[in-house]
Amino acid sequence: MVREKLFSLSIIIIILANTNIFGQDLERKDVDPKYKWNLEDLYKSENEWLEDKEKISMELQKVTEYQGKLDNSADDLYSGLKTYTNLLKDFYKFISYANQRRDEDLRISDNQASAQIASTLGSEFSQKTSFISPEILKIDPQIIKNFFSQKKELTEFKMFIEDIQRLRDHTLSAEEEKILASFGITAETPSNVYGIFNNAEMPFTEVALSTNENVKLTPASYTRYRSTGNRDDRKKIFESFFNNYGKFQNTLGANYSGKIQNDFAFAKNKKFSSALEYALSANNIPTSVYENLIDQIHKSLPTLHRFLELKKKMLGIDTLHYYDLYTPLVKRLDKSYTIEEGQKLILSGLNPLGADYLKTLNTAFSNRWIDYYPSTGKRSGAYSNGSSYDVHPYILTNWNDNYESLSTLAHELGHTMHSYYSNKTQPFVDAGYSIFVAEIASTVNETLLNNYLVKTTRSDEEKLSILGSYLELLRNTIFRQTLFAEFELEMHKMVEHDEPLTGEIISNAYYELVKKYYGHNTGVCIVDPYIAYEWAYIPHFINYAYYVYQYSTSLIYGTAIAQKIFDEGNPAVNDYYNLLKGGNSKYPIDLIKDTGIDPLSQQPFELTMKRMNNVMDEIEKLLK
Repeated sequence: MVREKLFSLSIIIIILANTNIFGQDLERKDVDPKYKWNLEDLYKSENEWLEDKEKISMELQKVTEYQGKLDNSADDLYSGLKTYTNLLKDFYKFISYANQRRDEDLRISDNQASAQIASTLGSEFSQKTSFISPEILKIDPQIIKNFFSQKKELTEFKMFIEDIQRLRDHTLSAEEEKILASFGITAETPSNVYGIFNNAEMPFTEVALSTNENVKLTPASYTRYRSTGNRDDRKKIFESFFNNYGKFQNTLGANYSGKIQNDFAFAKNKKFSSALEYALSANNIPTSVYENLIDQIHKSLPTLHRFLELKKKMLGIDTLHYYDLYTPLVKRLDKSYTIEEGQKLILSGLNPLGADYLKTLNTAFSNRWIDYYPSTGKRSGAYSNGSSYDVHPYILTNWNDNYESLSTLAHELGHTMHSYYSNKTQPFVDAGYSIFVAEIASTVNETLLNNYLVKTTRSDEEKLSILGSYLELLRNTIFRQTLFAEFELEMHKMVEHDEPLTGEIISNAYYELVKKYYGHNTGVCIVDPYIAYEWAYIPHFINYAYYVYQYSTSLIYGTAIAQKIFDEGNPAVNDYYNLLKGGNSKYPIDLIKDTGIDPLSQQPFELTMKRMNNVMDEIEKLLK
């Protein structure tokens, strides 16, 4: 339901980045205040925060007074929604403060307790306002239309109400919805089974490496060692790791088949024609977007194959195998940056986005929107939180003086600026944005910074490192995730067409797809038979339905927008601001169209492949 989507905005716009844990031997009290975020912009003290808790608890009762009354009149509908959203805005600020204080030092029990208090209040808030969407859904569309003509102020909630009403045909009776909801826990069983087996009970194999290490190949250690420089070790790691999954393909296949059966059962009961249509309905994404992604990436496979040929050349090997794919093209960039140097590079790299963008970045740097350094007990990784509508976004990162820190900060600033402009431009009810568009702004930032660094660095070695890392990102996110998306679609179609789905059938289907994508039959990259079992290692297949495609689409649309900015300059920048300022005022597809990119066409794919080929041209020039 849309009301539930709105309530989860505080989660949606906290975008997580890498989760590497840096050396956190610095105590927070020893960090210079200018490198720590200033939470006093939210609340001056914990007492002020506690006072707000009491106020929110009391005001929550006022929202419940509208239960059963939203269809009485235009005035009641407007007043009820205004009371609800004003209080929700206060709650987001309240929970942001609690969670960010907790993340400063996870060892402090008082901070943990505060976060739990906020979470408990959130549960109460959700329960007491759960009547809103069902009541709006029951109002006759003609009555809604009359309400809008009677009270112009209701226009503020036009998108909110429309998004609830559009699912009218897919909403069952109250009793039917209750019965269907009761199967929610059952539907989680395949995911729970996979989690227990994959993380606890699966017997992992050990391999002896050339370094005399004996490594137990868990999912975590596989990720760590798969890029090792010794080719024989890589081959041994891949073969042992995936063949181990192959031993359990029938069990894992039955579990995955059960998950897909659940997906289809829920879709049918909600009156959707397929699980794909059901999954994409939440953000009103047409299934043609998913199908177009797969079709266009098929057409783009020559670009992937060019990259693979280049990789083979740069690695100095005669035949490229799948186990070579994670080996870096070039040596990791060994260069350090202070925070101030990083800020200057980001400002220079993002200069094409205009004076107001740079002014806001400077405000973020000088007014302590960002918590930079790792310290003992601080949460690892990075995120941007833009849910405090009347204040400003915040960023948590763990700056480690390296290129990854610089790139991560630029990434998170993309989310922050997206939140900043949406909050500044849209009313609160439309200020959030969906996961489908969330990574676009971060991709644009990273691409612009990458382009600037390549143009300005004097060292060919540094240029190769930056360009190589960027190519690997495109390969991993665009082609690999689209392969996953196509695999998901094939598996769901088999169930929906009453075809049998066993572990062996799943493995064979996955193997054929991987061979197709990586040019196995033409000798571009040899895909060894044990890669047939790689699907069983990917948790997204079992934990989510039709989620991974968004990794590809976000990067493709973001890269295409950046390429338009390179090609067209200010007109493309002005179009891009339609997305940055758009929030949730339109559906995601329409917001992307407002940038001058048509997600239903081949345009964004051509622009992205142009960018990828330009990068390869640059690398080949440097190699000469």
